[in-house]
Amino acid sequence: MTTTSKQKPGRARTGEPASVRTLERGLLILVALKEFGRAPLGQLARQVGLSSSTAYRLLETLRQQGFVEWDGPSGVYSVGLRAYQVGLAFTERSGLIHSAHPEMEALVGRLNETVNLAVLHAPEAIYVHQVEGRQLVRMFARQGDSAPLHASGVGKALLAWRPDADLLVGEEPFVSYTPHTQTTLAALVEELAQVRDLGYSIDDQERELGVRCVAVPVRDHTRAVVAALSVSAPTARLPTDQIPEVASQLVRAAAQISLRLGWR
Repeated sequence: MTTTSKQKPGRARTGEPASVRTLERGLLILVALKEFGRAPLGQLARQVGLSSSTAYRLLETLRQQGFVEWDGPSGVYSVGLRAYQVGLAFTERSGLIHSAHPEMEALVGRLNETVNLAVLHAPEAIYVHQVEGRQLVRMFARQGDSAPLHASGVGKALLAWRPDADLLVGEEPFVSYTPHTQTTLAALVEELAQVRDLGYSIDDQERELGVRCVAVPVRDHTRAVVAALSVSAPTARLPTDQIPEVASQLVRAAAQISLRLGWR
């Protein structure tokens, strides 16, 4: 359920200061490090499309500020503690994870499968919290990992109630991950209408063969969909005839989370 996308350095725009371009490139390196976990200089430079010397200068600046760590013996870089501290500000600001965690724990207790919470960051959904199931074989995505909007349960739950959904998924044809992936806007729009009718979305082996996901929207005090709550499992443990019951439990859990966020 993880994705790794090629990062592109920001192109110079008319009148844009060099300092802005430098900042943009430094942020791209941080994103690449998040995806790799640990990586040497050359790999990071290729990923963001920079020369090794430029990437090194950016990494050294980030290291001095605590956003990046460097392991001398192995020669690899990793995300630093300061980046983690900055990331925590999201959860403290929104209260979303604090509101969702008890219901996610309860769902895992009942279903014994991994439960995820994701938010929209177009053109992707980002997993911001997770409670793992207790099965020996379980499906999970690391916190901070992304999922394609058109080929994930959380992505479709986040899109279905948005009037600008067609603007958020990118250009056609959409990336095809498996033979089950929807790759056209027309097919996606039709499925999003079904999601609204049912109240939940399904990723039926669209991102990864053998994996099924059910997701529902979470709303805040403005009634807007601010997150998606999902259960992921191997298809053998989540057959299609069990989807309505799993979705029903997710809907109830999402309603409780939404109430804590001020939804009425």
